[in-house]
Amino acid sequence: MPLHLGPFVRWRSGLVLTWICLFSSGSTVIGGEHAATVTHPLPAAFSDLLPHFLLEPDDVYIVKNKPVTLTCRSTPATQIYFKCNSEWVHQDQHLIEHDVDPATGLPVMQVKIDISRQQVEKIFGLEDYWCQCVAWSTTGTQKSQKAYVRIAYLRKNFEEEPLGKEVALDQEVLLRCHPPEGVPPAEVEWQRNEELIDPKTDPNFFITVDHNLIIKQARLADTGNYTCVAKNIVARRKSSSATVIVYVDGGWSEWSKWTPCGADCIMWRSRECTQPTPSTSGKDCQGLDLQSLNCTSEQCPQTASGAEDVALYVGIVAVALCLTLLLIVLVLVYRRKKEGLDADVADSSILTTGFQPMGIKPTKPGVWAPRRAAHSKNSHLLTIQPDLTTTTTSYQGTLRSRHEITGKFSLSNGPLLEPLPNGSHTLHNGKLPSDPNDFMNRLSSQTYFKTLPRDNVNTSYGTFNFLGGRLTLPNTGISLLIPPEAIPRGKIYEIYLTIQKKEDMRLPLAGCQTLLSPVVSCGPPGVVLTRPVILTMDHCSDACLENWAIRLKKQSYEGTWEDVLQLGEEVVSDPYYCQLEAETCRVFTEQLGRFALVGESLSMAAAKRLKLLLFGPAYCSTLEYNIRIYCMDDTQDLLKEVMQMERQMGGRLIDEPHVLLFKDSYHNLRLSIHDMPQAHWRSKLLTSYQEIPFYHIWSGSQQTLHCTFTLERQSLSTCDLTCTLCVWQVEGEGQSFTLDFNISKDIRPLDSDFLLMDNCTPALAGPSAFQIPYLIRQKICSSLDTPCPNGADWRLLAQRLKLDRHMSFFASKASPTSVILDLWETQHFHSGNLNQLAAVMAEIGKQEAMIFLVSDGEC
Repeated sequence: MPLHLGPFVRWRSGLVLTWICLFSSGSTVIGGEHAATVTHPLPAAFSDLLPHFLLEPDDVYIVKNKPVTLTCRSTPATQIYFKCNSEWVHQDQHLIEHDVDPATGLPVMQVKIDISRQQVEKIFGLEDYWCQCVAWSTTGTQKSQKAYVRIAYLRKNFEEEPLGKEVALDQEVLLRCHPPEGVPPAEVEWQRNEELIDPKTDPNFFITVDHNLIIKQARLADTGNYTCVAKNIVARRKSSSATVIVYVDGGWSEWSKWTPCGADCIMWRSRECTQPTPSTSGKDCQGLDLQSLNCTSEQCPQTASGAEDVALYVGIVAVALCLTLLLIVLVLVYRRKKEGLDADVADSSILTTGFQPMGIKPTKPGVWAPRRAAHSKNSHLLTIQPDLTTTTTSYQGTLRSRHEITGKFSLSNGPLLEPLPNGSHTLHNGKLPSDPNDFMNRLSSQTYFKTLPRDNVNTSYGTFNFLGGRLTLPNTGISLLIPPEAIPRGKIYEIYLTIQKKEDMRLPLAGCQTLLSPVVSCGPPGVVLTRPVILTMDHCSDACLENWAIRLKKQSYEGTWEDVLQLGEEVVSDPYYCQLEAETCRVFTEQLGRFALVGESLSMAAAKRLKLLLFGPAYCSTLEYNIRIYCMDDTQDLLKEVMQMERQMGGRLIDEPHVLLFKDSYHNLRLSIHDMPQAHWRSKLLTSYQEIPFYHIWSGSQQTLHCTFTLERQSLSTCDLTCTLCVWQVEGEGQSFTLDFNISKDIRPLDSDFLLMDNCTPALAGPSAFQIPYLIRQKICSSLDTPCPNGADWRLLAQRLKLDRHMSFFASKASPTSVILDLWETQHFHSGNLNQLAAVMAEIGKQEAMIFLVSDGEC
């Protein structure tokens, strides 16, 4: 019988090779012996068909020690076998069954193999264990998909378990859970008092994509023990129970009516702590539940006073009224002379704080920011100059005043103007507020603000209402974004932003702690905010959080510094949250105050970024030439300070800035100069290098650390200087720079193209402070805040903007979309491209994105 040289299979078992050849009869010969499986020849009509799979093997998991079975079925096929991890499975391990498809009459072959745990463990850790089915016909071969075989498991310990807490009624609650590691990954469900929580039936619960449980508004019925349950095909694990207690603080009822006047000429009234009554460890009402008041002489049951007493009282009252009227007249005269304001206006800066009266046309639509008169030294603070040429202007609506700060920094809600009969208000001409010096001097006179810097270079302030705005300290990387609706409607706040000098603050640093950011103040503290503002500032850490414990510190009213947040351990219900980027820190805060970022190294691998700046004299007429090398934290505010200081000293940059990583190795920083042309230059340094102590750099409290190298040239005609500067940490990393320049011909300005290019306006109020128009922003929020079954909501927006690591924080807010847009505004204020954001919205499938393409004139 002739041999048909069709497809063949090779098995490898030890050193013996066995070949399978297909005879025209369909029988199989293996090593000269017939195999256990004998196939039938294909009908001539189907002899040119390739096999196709009716059933392909699927991924499976081995549970405990139970083997798994892989099955494969193909037609038309003369042979069918498995190979696993590129090795053919021996024929004895195959279970082959034959059948005929009744519809087509084609032969059908099915093969099964069993895979044991031991087989998978042999290659465990090297690669995944996989198997594939190969089928033959007289025409050719076909391969099935790969089926992966994995050992299933579920570890016992949760990576993060929920923690118990006490919360007030209607407060949002976040319970965290990170299930144990497992294959396949564990599914998570939550239980309250051993009963399953189903967010579909109770929408007050929400389970985030990373398995955290959010109680949107805590109810008394939500008090209980909460358990996180993780399960897969292997096991079911329960976390420790977290006890949530929802408490109710007591509240007063209204005061009762006054009692009749008693014999002691005193009347009384009372109230009860019943609205609501305190429960589940809630606080009792604060204050008195009984109040007394002296009766008037007419109400007292005692005998009325004589006529002479009445005459005395009348005389005293008359004198008091006269003195009061005289005092009022004097005050009015003084205020008119002092401020030059019409009696109808308490503070004309209201014109620039979010109200656009009829008849005044700004250069750009939006809410005005504070402006000063043209002769002010701080004209760079101005954004829109109001037209004060009109005599009277009407504004429809309600105005609230910012009373002038006197003995105490306070914000009042009293009416600014007397209403006219038709409900409008009249604004008369008047002088604009005094310059920023007056504002800062008033602040600095208060107890809490005595440490505020009195210079205006590092301070910005503006007046804002519910439309929000932005304060920026140019060229420092520091800004404060006040989102829309962060300030309650009807309120107007005068807010400031300033940098504190580190040497004046003296933060208490211990052990391996170091200051990583500037000390920034924003205020006034204590103002009511309904949404978090975003404070942006630079930091100088290497951003490797596994090497750091980074904390946000805030100064209390008493002057002590407190830890309010540790990065990586944020609780979304707290009033603070932080996003750490490569060089920038963005702090979400619902409370204004004084902040700083402090890091504590967890290993000697923790490193700070240092910026090295090289300066020389702009003009040198002597034989000596000084090179000053600054080693400072890599933050923009320090760069600005050094540049301003060198400008005053007559210095100029002689090389571009360099960045050096400085590790927590307790080793000092060394600097040296080499390779000078000895015939023309020499160093007057007595030692081979200079050294800056480790703690002077690591503490971060000394801002302008520098070394000076004094060089001497042989003659005044020598102007070309070539040398090598080396900067390195002892037993650590270092850098070397080659300097080659002419000390007399180099006329590069101090402010190079890559430095101090931030010319933004320090104060912007209202829509002009934002890239996204206010109405479009509202439409986006209303469209994306509602969860969609297909995921086309705020979660997809966060993913597209690469902000998905903050999902829990966004989910904890009433409007997650608005917080995402706030963060986008801070990241893209200078380089924001609305078309890019519109493209993201188009990807999500929201038609609102097309509105971005409308021109400015149409908005």
